[in-house]
Amino acid sequence: MDARKFRNCVGHFATGVTVITCETETGTHGLTANSFTSVSLDPMLVLVSVDRNAKALNTLKNNKFIVNVLQVDQQDTAMHFAGRPKESLPFEWEDGKLGKRIKNSLAFIECEPWAAYDGGDHVLFLGEVKNFEYHTGQPLLYYCGQFSEIAAK
Repeated sequence: MDARKFRNCVGHFATGVTVITCETETGTHGLTANSFTSVSLDPMLVLVSVDRNAKALNTLKNNKFIVNVLQVDQQDTAMHFAGRPKESLPFEWEDGKLGKRIKNSLAFIECEPWAAYDGGDHVLFLGEVKNFEYHTGQPLLYYCGQFSEIAAK
């Protein structure tokens, strides 16, 4: 089977866009991820899948992290953390309970590390939810390799 064709196939599943942030001795780090899901309500657990070649992989190991669910107008923020930064930051930081989070995101989920698992060419990080917050708005979506948004009814 062809890996590229499989990637195109799973790309037909529309997802939200998140930025995962965490703190280290050198500051706040983050990465854009659309491979995120809720896992359990008791205990509250979420999962983030991170490519083994991602620069942020080592910063997430055994570290608290925050899932920032992006709004439709935060495409530049997604691109910034996907390795295409702008000259000036397209977002503002705000303090959360477990680190810095992206101001005006649609939702925040702050997590303590729970477990990490081998996921082939990815590592699957489970986090135990310690704090969350959500707001009204439209999510930034990713579909077939492009940003998208929900169509009006």
